[in-house]
Amino acid sequence: MAKQQKRWVYTPSKTKSNLAVPAAFKDEIKRRGDELIESTLKPAHLKPPPDDPQFNYIEQIDCYWRGRYFYFFATYRVVGPNAIRPTFESKFARMEYQGNSTFNLAFQRFNDQWFEIGHAVSADDCFDSIGSDPLFHP
Repeated sequence: MAKQQKRWVYTPSKTKSNLAVPAAFKDEIKRRGDELIESTLKPAHLKPPPDDPQFNYIEQIDCYWRGRYFYFFATYRVVGPNAIRPTFESKFARMEYQGNSTFNLAFQRFNDQWFEIGHAVSADDCFDSIGSDPLFHP
């Protein structure tokens, strides 16, 4: 029996890594993300700091672009005398730009892996889900 020869085969990229997000579109999504945070997420999840804190608590909620990903994150205040850092950030929602003003919508699981729940979703539907779905709570 003869050995099979190894061959090189072209495999196109599974991601659209060269897909650029237009600057005007980035600004619009950032503005709408800030509005969602101020109108929905902060009133629901941002509470005044406790008098005698025993656990970490949310101090700030914000959003930002990184490449073609738009993230929502919460900044937590660490309490206790043995804290390594005074605060840390935890992302809880991600919108991945897919072109044609659509996104893949994902939430971050407890093991820091992203789980996509929507493919080619409009920005309006993404913001509605992030504001109302308990999967996206910080």
